[in-house]
Amino acid sequence: MLGGVGAATRGKGNVHDGAYDRRVMRAVSVTRNGGPEVLKVVEVNDPVAAPGQVVVTVTAAGVNYMDTYARIGRPGYDAPTPFVLGGEGAGRVLAAGVGVEGFEAGQRVAWKSARGSYAERVAVSAAELVHLPDGVSDETGAAVLLQGVTAHYLLHSTYAVQAGDTIVVHAAAGGVGLLLTQMAAALGARVVGTASTEEKAVLALEAGATEVVRYDRDSVPDRVRELTAGEGVAAVYDGVGRATFEDSLRCLRPRGVLVAFGAASGPVPPFDIQRLAPAGSLYITRPTLAHYTRDRAELLGRANEVLGLVATGRLRVHVGGRYPLDEAQQAHRDLEGRATVGKLLLLP
Repeated sequence: MLGGVGAATRGKGNVHDGAYDRRVMRAVSVTRNGGPEVLKVVEVNDPVAAPGQVVVTVTAAGVNYMDTYARIGRPGYDAPTPFVLGGEGAGRVLAAGVGVEGFEAGQRVAWKSARGSYAERVAVSAAELVHLPDGVSDETGAAVLLQGVTAHYLLHSTYAVQAGDTIVVHAAAGGVGLLLTQMAAALGARVVGTASTEEKAVLALEAGATEVVRYDRDSVPDRVRELTAGEGVAAVYDGVGRATFEDSLRCLRPRGVLVAFGAASGPVPPFDIQRLAPAGSLYITRPTLAHYTRDRAELLGRANEVLGLVATGRLRVHVGGRYPLDEAQQAHRDLEGRATVGKLLLLP
């Protein structure tokens, strides 16, 4: 049995004191750093709600590219092995620790950051929890919270998209890409998406992209220049990283903004900032979600707006794959192989 998750004690309690009938649970452990094969389903001790925490029964856990970084041990995402993987999900409140208010047993909640979410139960900081409204299922909540809040801050704060702007969204049929495309189109932007297959191109168009460039067969910068009469775009939203960075710069208009929010293809190599001046006095930013949800008020503001859009049908969430815990390896293979669209979920 893998230890280190919590004391395996038994006792009765209620949602207010953090105690409940505890036992062991199943979880996906990173046994050592490496490829998907290092992911193993193990039995670990149930988590205990420390002060300020809530123990949640996980009904759906999101699979995120950041999880692959943690699995391989990329600096900044690494942790001593073995550890239980995962960071985002949704479920139902089981027990609350000392000092927690506003969460009752059985309430449906979602979270964007709680290490160990690839499991049957997880302890989450109460400051991270968001109540799910009626009309948003647990699966949808797990699929949309992190990526929806990410799309929200990228479009409203990192570069504030205006009606009439033309922007590029790379990987427009991915989890963040589909949300970015829908939300940007609703703001009145002209969205040029990129995709690698006809299926993905169709999904991006259905989400609101005006045009989709097939990067597997066309030059993205050349096509973007054609579509903008040579001007370029106001912003490029790039979660791909190394493989698209240079093309992203070439797509921008003078004083355009490259929003480099991810690195699915690997980190961008060191870059000479002097290149930005002759290219058009360009801007590059590398935002992270933590800096755009710095306090609970900002998190709730963004999360409630996104969940409200979902609940009223104005934002569609595409779940591209559902896997049991035993198939976590395959979920990672599919994600890294770019064989998926939308969001992938593990269902404990």
